[in-house]
Amino acid sequence: MQLIYPVHLTPAEEGGYVVTFRDLPEAITEGDDKADALEQASDCLEVVLALYMRERRRIPEPSAPQRGEYLVGPGSLMAAKTALYIALAKSGMSQRDLARAIGTTPAGVQRLLDPRHMSRHDQFDAAMRALGRRVTLSVETAA
Repeated sequence: MQLIYPVHLTPAEEGGYVVTFRDLPEAITEGDDKADALEQASDCLEVVLALYMRERRRIPEPSAPQRGEYLVGPGSLMAAKTALYIALAKSGMSQRDLARAIGTTPAGVQRLLDPRHMSRHDQFDAAMRALGRRVTLSVETAA
């Protein structure tokens, strides 16, 4: 599961770029230049992913990029929280069941899913193992 979404940059009349996400219509932002627009897009993506999680909505899978689009992802902590949210939803397991499986409380699982809460990667590893998944990390050259 990769949470890398295609974005379209449209030159703005006043200068800079407007950024839109085909897969996430609520996600719209702007930047002074391409680099700033892509940085703002990552922040915007995190806000919209948090909104979907808070509202318990299904997070759409990223579509394949089209010609002229750029790819944007959330930061690693938000990516881990979102991946856990998606994996938990797909598993059919409740937060209470997951808490029992990893030896924590339901509140502990809620903190793992809370974008505002700092969480440790070993906690994600344990939760993902309980869901039959594993967490991997990749490092790429920035755009």
